[in-house]
Amino acid sequence: MKKNDFKLIGILFLVAVICLIAIQLINKTGGKVIVTVDGKEYGTYKLTEDATIKIESEYGTNTLVIKDQKAKMEEANCPDKLCVHQKSIDKTGETIVCLPHKVVITVIDAKENELDVIAQ
Repeated sequence: MKKNDFKLIGILFLVAVICLIAIQLINKTGGKVIVTVDGKEYGTYKLTEDATIKIESEYGTNTLVIKDQKAKMEEANCPDKLCVHQKSIDKTGETIVCLPHKVVITVIDAKENELDVIAQ
């Protein structure tokens, strides 16, 4: 290998590193979650800002926690607590639903869901 070969390898490596950094920055833009109660918008919150939101309505109380760019229903005073057992959401279109309290949390403008082998 000659001196120019090493220069070419170095330049290609540098371009690859710059591309990886750019991809990481694009993916960190984060999205938002929309909270609706009984079909009416309760609030919109950024996934990039950690927060604890108490959702109070005539149907009951829920606590939504946004941390590490993910949203999770932390508490609910409904009888079955199925919403509390749902996983954290962070991809566009993912939802958490509390049927007894008529609360729906939906992620918008975030990273897209990745297709798995079965979905293709």
